[in-house]
Amino acid sequence: MMIQAIIFDFGGVLVRTQDRSHRKQWEDRLGLAEWESEQFVFNSEMGMKAQRGEISDEVLWLWVGQQLHLDSTELAAFRHAFWAGDVLDTALVDLIRGLRPFYQTAIISNATDGLRPALHTTYPIAAAFDLIVVSAEEKVMKPAPDIYLRALARLGRQPDEAVFIDDFAHNIAAAQQLGMATIHYQPGTDIAAHFATMGIHTPPPHR
Repeated sequence: MMIQAIIFDFGGVLVRTQDRSHRKQWEDRLGLAEWESEQFVFNSEMGMKAQRGEISDEVLWLWVGQQLHLDSTELAAFRHAFWAGDVLDTALVDLIRGLRPFYQTAIISNATDGLRPALHTTYPIAAAFDLIVVSAEEKVMKPAPDIYLRALARLGRQPDEAVFIDDFAHNIAAAQQLGMATIHYQPGTDIAAHFATMGIHTPPPHR
């Protein structure tokens, strides 16, 4: 196996929620259970529809506001607070920039149609990747095989030429079933060390 393409998940790997206090404050204020805000945004039927591209990111957030009985000002504040504890792993992004041009780099993310614009504004890292595959645009989510196969086809790679990094075990298992190498990311995972065991050379960070 000779790895030629390195494919990353976005949320939970490149960007991680390091501080939940902002969400917790709103949950307390609204009488919600802990983690219930994530249930609305990510795991509700509407959240899943947004990630499948059946509704837009904006429609999802309007629905969230209606469910939580928030006026437009309150919804804007809640939406800002929801993302306020998310942090970009700049060291990992530096490592990814250093992988190019030796390897192809890509993202496969279960996300709404808001992700691609965010990769140019909120987290301006789009230029670090040869390919960005967003579930809302593809109308299919991980762990469905199609989303991985489309990414591989666009990169011109076979499964055994790619490694996939994700924080969810079921997404990792799906990639393994297709024949991809994988790294199950958890906070503190030393990705460079995993790469070394795969024969992936990681040059010094490019700045």
